[in-house]
Amino acid sequence: MTSEALPRPVHRSRFSLFRVFAFIILTILALVTIYPFVWMVLTSLRDARSVFAGPFFPNPIIFTNYPDAWVQTQFGSHFLNSLIVSVVSLAGILFLSITAGYGFAKLKFPFKNVIYVLLLSTMAMPAASLIIPLFLQVKSIGLLNSLWGLILVYVGSMSPFSIFLMRSFFEGVPDELIEAARMDGSGEWYTLFRVVLPLVRPGIGTVVILQFLSIWNEFLYAAVLIQSTDKQTLQPTIFHLNGRYATNWTLLAAALTMAILPIVVIYVNMQKQFVAGLTQGALKW
Repeated sequence: MTSEALPRPVHRSRFSLFRVFAFIILTILALVTIYPFVWMVLTSLRDARSVFAGPFFPNPIIFTNYPDAWVQTQFGSHFLNSLIVSVVSLAGILFLSITAGYGFAKLKFPFKNVIYVLLLSTMAMPAASLIIPLFLQVKSIGLLNSLWGLILVYVGSMSPFSIFLMRSFFEGVPDELIEAARMDGSGEWYTLFRVVLPLVRPGIGTVVILQFLSIWNEFLYAAVLIQSTDKQTLQPTIFHLNGRYATNWTLLAAALTMAILPIVVIYVNMQKQFVAGLTQGALKW
C-alpha cells in the first residue's frame, strides 16, 4: 500500500506546477490586453503636454478633457444616433436570427440546406468589397444619408452570423419537447417564444453582446452611408478628432472612454449569459 501511494504527491505537484504556469500566462495575457484601455483612461486625465513625456499616472489629474470632448464633438446628439441605430438594428437581427435559426434547425421545407449554405456564403465576403454595391442599392431606394438605411445595412449584413449561431443552439433543444408542445395544440409561434426560447437564453445573450459590440464600433458603413454631420454616429465623429498634422490625444482618449461605456454596461449585465453561451457552444462544436 505504501508503494502505491507514493506517486500521488508527485502527480499533485505536477498538477500544481501546471496551474501556476497557466495562471502566470493568463495573467500576462490579461495585462497585455487591458493595457490599451488603462492607457486610454489615464491619457484622458492628463494635460495635453504630458501624454508621451509625463509619468505613467497623470499628475495632476485633469477632468476638463471630458466636458471639452463632449462639447467639441457634440457627443450627446451623436451618442443618441448610435444608440438608436444599435438598438433598432439589434432588434431586427435578433428577430431574424431567432426565427430563421429555429426554422433551419427544427422545420422542414424545400431547399433548406441549399438556402442555408447560400446564407453562410455571405459571411465570407469582406465588408470593403460590398461597400460600393450597398451604397448604390441604398441610394436607389432613397435611404442614403438616413439612419434607416444604415440600420437596414446592419441587419442584412450581420444577420447571417447570428442565424448560424442561433441555429446551433436550437439544435440542442430536444425534438420531443417541441413535439409535445405541438400535440398539446401549441402553434409554431407559441412553441418558439414560450417553450423553446427560454432554453436558448445563453445564445441570445451571446448574439446581443457580439452584435451590439460590432454595430457600436462599426466605422466603414457609417462613414460612407451617412454624409450629414448631424446624422453621423459616434465612431466617424470621434475619428474627426484625428488631426492632419497634430492630434489632441487627451480629447480623443476622453471621447473614446465615454464611447466605450455602453459596451461595458451591457457586458457586465449579460456576462453570465455570454459565458454560458460560449461554454455551451464549445461543448457542441
